[in-house]
Amino acid sequence: MKIRTISDPATAGKVGIASTLLQERTSRSAKRWLRYSIAALLILLALLTACLVQVQAGKATIITRFGSPVRVLLTPGLAWRLPAPFETPLDVDLRSRSTSSGLQDVGTRDGLRVIVQAWAIWKVSPEQQNVLRFIRAVQNQPDEAARQIRTFISSSLETTTSNYALSDIVNTDSKQVKISQLEQQIRAQLKTQLLNSYGIELIDVGIERLTLPAVTLNATVERMRAERETIATERTAEGNRLAAEIRSKADRDARITEADASVEAASITARAQQDSAAVYAKAYSLDPQLYNLLRSLDTLTDVVNKSTRIVLSTDAAPFKALVQKPDNAQKAAP
Repeated sequence: MKIRTISDPATAGKVGIASTLLQERTSRSAKRWLRYSIAALLILLALLTACLVQVQAGKATIITRFGSPVRVLLTPGLAWRLPAPFETPLDVDLRSRSTSSGLQDVGTRDGLRVIVQAWAIWKVSPEQQNVLRFIRAVQNQPDEAARQIRTFISSSLETTTSNYALSDIVNTDSKQVKISQLEQQIRAQLKTQLLNSYGIELIDVGIERLTLPAVTLNATVERMRAERETIATERTAEGNRLAAEIRSKADRDARITEADASVEAASITARAQQDSAAVYAKAYSLDPQLYNLLRSLDTLTDVVNKSTRIVLSTDAAPFKALVQKPDNAQKAAP
C-alpha cells in the first residue's frame, strides 16, 4: 500500500529553503567551535611552553622572579616555572675552564727575583649556594671570573714564593727542587678563597713557565760555580786523604817487608859465615900452607883491580907468595 503526499509546490519550496538555511547555520556553528577549539589549544600550548624550562647537561638554570633568584635547577631535564615576565630562566655554565696568570716577577727568600707564570683549571661549583654566589659576585660573566682568578694567583705567587730559596725552585739536582710543594701551597691557599668569595671550585693549579732575569741568572751561575768548586775541593781533599792512607800503608808494608828481609838476610849471612868458617877450618886443618896461599890470593883479588897501582916490597905479604918458594914462604911465615 503506497501513501502519497500531495503538497503545494509553493509550500514545498519554502520547506527546502528552510532546511538549507538550517544546515548552513549548523555548519557555521561547527566551524566556529572548531576554530575556537584550535585557538584554545594553541593558547594552552603557548602557556605550557612558557611555563616549561629545559635544564641542559653541564649547566645550571637559575629561576629569577622579577630579577631576584628564587631557586636553582641542577638536574638536567624539564622543569616548571611561571611565564614571563613573572619568572625568567638564567643559564650558568658548569663546565671546566682554564686561565693563565701571565709572566710575573716575584721574589725568593734569598732576595733574588724569578719570573713565574701559573695556570689554573676551575669551574662553578655545582651546588645551589655556590651558583648563587657566582651570580652575585661576577653577574654570570666567566671572563670577569677568570680575571679575578688571575688576580688571586698573582697575589698567591708573590706570598708563597717568598718562602722558598732560589735553589728550591731552580736546581740541577731534581731531589732538591720543591716546585710541587709550591704548587700545593698555592692550590690550598686559593681553593678556599675562590669558593667562599665566588663559588668557584679550583680543580688544579700549576707552574706553567719559569725564567730568570739577567741579574738572577748571573747570581745563579755564580752560585752553581761555587757549589761545583766546593764539591771539587771536597773530592780533592778526600782523594788526598785516601792517597795519604794508601802511601802510609805502602810505606809501612815496605818497612815491614824490608825488616823481615833484613832479618832473613842476616840469618842467611850468619849461617853462610858459619858454614864458610867451618869450611875454612877444615881446609886449614888439611893443608895450612895451601890455606894461607889461597887466602893470600883471595886478599889480592879483593884489593887489586885494573886501576890499582901499588908499590910494595916483594918480600911483604901477600906478595911474597909470588916470589918465594913454598918452603921459604912457609918458613918466613911465623
